[in-house]
Amino acid sequence: MDRLTTFNVNDQRSADDLDEIVIFPAREVELTNEVRERAQSLLSSEPWGVEQWDRLAEGQQFEGMESWLPWLVERDELLTDVLGADTRLVLVEPRRMHARAVDLLAEEADLARALASTWAREENREFPRLHVEPERLLDTTSSSRSLSLVLPAEAPTAAQVSATGWGPATADAEATAARVRGLVGDGWTVALCAESAGSARRFVEVFNENGVAVVDLARVPNADMTKPGVYVVESALHAGCSLPGARVSVISESDLTGRRRTHRVARAPKRDSSSVFQDLKPGDFVVHHIHGVGKYEGMVTRAIGGSERDYLLLSYKDGDKLYVPTDHIDAVRQYIGGETPTLHRLGGSDFARAKQRVRSAVREIAQELVVLYQKRVNAPGHAFAPDTPWQDEMEAAFPFVETPDQRTAIELVKSDMERTVPMDRLVCGDVGFGKTEVAVRAAFKCIQDGKQVAVLVPTTLLAAQHGNTFAERFRGYPIRVEVLSRFLTTAQAKKVVAGLASGEIDCVIGTHRLLQEKVKFKDLGLLVVDEEQRFGVQHKEAMKKLKTNVDVLTLSATPIPRTLEMSLVGIRDLSLLQTPPADRQPILTYVGEQDDRVAVEAIRRELLRDGQVFWVHNRVQSIEDRAQRLRELVPEARIAIAHGQMDEGRLEQTVIDFWEGNFDVLVCTTIIESGIDMPTVNTLVVERADLLGLGQLHQIRGRVGRSGSRAYAYLFHPRDKTLSQEAYERLKTIGEATDLGSGFKIAMRDLEIRGAGNLLGEAQSGHIAAVGYDLYCQLVTEAVAEMKGEEIPPVIPELKLDVPSDAFLPTDYVPREESRLDAYRRLAGVRSHSDVDDIEREWLDRYGKLPAPAEALLRVGRLRAECHRIGLREVVVENGRAKLGPVTLPASGVMRLSRIDSRAEWNEKLRTLTITMPRTGDVVSALLTFLESMFDSDN
Repeated sequence: MDRLTTFNVNDQRSADDLDEIVIFPAREVELTNEVRERAQSLLSSEPWGVEQWDRLAEGQQFEGMESWLPWLVERDELLTDVLGADTRLVLVEPRRMHARAVDLLAEEADLARALASTWAREENREFPRLHVEPERLLDTTSSSRSLSLVLPAEAPTAAQVSATGWGPATADAEATAARVRGLVGDGWTVALCAESAGSARRFVEVFNENGVAVVDLARVPNADMTKPGVYVVESALHAGCSLPGARVSVISESDLTGRRRTHRVARAPKRDSSSVFQDLKPGDFVVHHIHGVGKYEGMVTRAIGGSERDYLLLSYKDGDKLYVPTDHIDAVRQYIGGETPTLHRLGGSDFARAKQRVRSAVREIAQELVVLYQKRVNAPGHAFAPDTPWQDEMEAAFPFVETPDQRTAIELVKSDMERTVPMDRLVCGDVGFGKTEVAVRAAFKCIQDGKQVAVLVPTTLLAAQHGNTFAERFRGYPIRVEVLSRFLTTAQAKKVVAGLASGEIDCVIGTHRLLQEKVKFKDLGLLVVDEEQRFGVQHKEAMKKLKTNVDVLTLSATPIPRTLEMSLVGIRDLSLLQTPPADRQPILTYVGEQDDRVAVEAIRRELLRDGQVFWVHNRVQSIEDRAQRLRELVPEARIAIAHGQMDEGRLEQTVIDFWEGNFDVLVCTTIIESGIDMPTVNTLVVERADLLGLGQLHQIRGRVGRSGSRAYAYLFHPRDKTLSQEAYERLKTIGEATDLGSGFKIAMRDLEIRGAGNLLGEAQSGHIAAVGYDLYCQLVTEAVAEMKGEEIPPVIPELKLDVPSDAFLPTDYVPREESRLDAYRRLAGVRSHSDVDDIEREWLDRYGKLPAPAEALLRVGRLRAECHRIGLREVVVENGRAKLGPVTLPASGVMRLSRIDSRAEWNEKLRTLTITMPRTGDVVSALLTFLESMFDSDN
């Protein structure tokens, strides 16, 4: 081993050197030879488990393999068996531990009996136990080694520590200050634990205003806290406590404000997901900017002209092949555009004609887009004031650490709001990635400026949940939040409508009822549209009337193609949230034919870990029958039904009961698709997944796995039906796209499957199919810029480097083709020597010592950087001569040239320079030496 370091997940680079590291086993089951032999023997003695025994005998690792541990070992070994004699154990409430252990054993026995029929095993035959009897564990914890903590004390002689909580939080600062003052008067030491520096300053101000002297430990770090008094410290505590015996009281921020904070560390952002070749595989369609649509056949190493290099192999119509040098990799883009495209003829004029047709066609669409854009830019919007101290305080109470993407999105939204141009921003991020918090902060900023906020959501359940979220975040501030949905009575709804008109209500969260003509706002400043893809055409027309001169913030996990396109071509602003929450795990997704046996086993496993299950059956007519069938299959599960045609009160109560854990399985329609946040639901079963849209499947899957627990999704299609090509592609995509943050990728894939269509209608899909989505967007962007009177940035001419050199990345140095493609892409984009130095450091760090071909490749990179510095667009070496251009030489340059190379020829008219290359040695090094000598930084 050469070295031991931590590394950055984002760029794979080493961070800090380590002297040592302790690595724990990845699994509880070690697949030793003995374990594998044992699994092999079970193939004949226990044939019902042949699938598992076979995998274990072959040494395969798989999810849930630990469940088979009792079959694979001769004797149980517990943690307490391997502890040293001097180890002290603390048993917290041993009686409750024992009772819980007995429950676990009973649940395991129930599951074993239930699975016996599934696996065709004798029902009454004993299974080996995964859990041992509690006495076995407690017997090893002798009284001399253990300490029992019980509440309350079980005997009068037991030692007791008297402790109390602070009590419920109140909004009465004066009463709280008086209570603290009384404690200090009785000789108590009071520690106020603030969540952030902003909260600490706020506590000092509030208590000082109410006559309580407070010592801020940030300013007086050496204060003597053994003396009675009040001290503020920045420290995150879930809850405080008071110890009367010691006259000490520790008060958390949540004790004072009622806001609870749970902490996480944000993960480093993922590698750039908009990378050109993120998912490029042989067989995928690509677009070459000159030759058009071809098929990528992989990367090949070829010796051409005596030099060995890597090439991207593309195949075209009639079997023609094109070898694209890796330094021209930017000429190739992945094809996105709908149906399987027609390949262009290599060297033909088809692609040029197609581009010209599309360029003409997009002028019309560009005109409509410009009209929209001009309306927005010229509309007199409201410029919101900078953040207030209350804004900082409210944001500091956010129950998590913001991810880098979230911080960026929040800053951009605030910046948009402070401009006079009305905001129109799309925040695109996976479910649970923090879009709602972006909206909460924007809403608070709007209300601080005396304006009203409308939050438009697609379902009543989501409205109720957002209502709770916004009310919780705005608690303690003079802000009134109301919900307008069909859960309200007519009288309640009238009251809300009247409050909006009078200005008494600052923030309203509602369904499409908000779009009714009778709903009037006194002074609307911000419209937040959550899950915009769920609203129909009529709703969007009503939104247009509502959002004249109003800032608009749209939230979506999988935006519809038109929304995504408008963002990508710059008509709407786009923010991507791609950093997953720190404890989130990818959802294990199973796509296959309907199998009740698999689904029932999944439910029972979820019940065993005290979790809950969503079962999506999207037909109201037969949902009762499905629920009844599940009750027969899983009699121990408590099953409830929810769908959109139920009475409002009953639906709301069912969801609340499920939320509170009164039911284990919710058989429902796709009403769970939007926003419902239930952390205990970690298994999802979807029937007829082939009938659901790609965005819908992604949204529904995002309803599980929100608590950090491993989640499972089973997406079923019928056994006896042939899937359409489109349905097959959708299910294939959802099965493959299990990475956290894949919503944006799924939306882009949706463009491929459905076809993008016109930005403003249906007419343009053929044009997108002809040239691919990327080029189509580029042409639209250029047409829009032209009509807006903006200067179209000139296309930088391609740098042509035709230099003989064995320059490539060997496969034994960088084995993964995706990594090699990314490395070539970076090298093709270098503009300076520092860029090349950074790439060299990365290769050394990630892959080790550079082989000769990789060193040669870096020298070509330095030659590329040198050409950019000087302004050369062509370097061609042929027959011992190098031709460089364009070159302009002043008189001093001509003299310098004659000194450096007397045989060189400069053609002033053609602006070309021809020099003689040495017959031996490295051509690239010789060129670098010449260019550095001839064109130093002062010339």
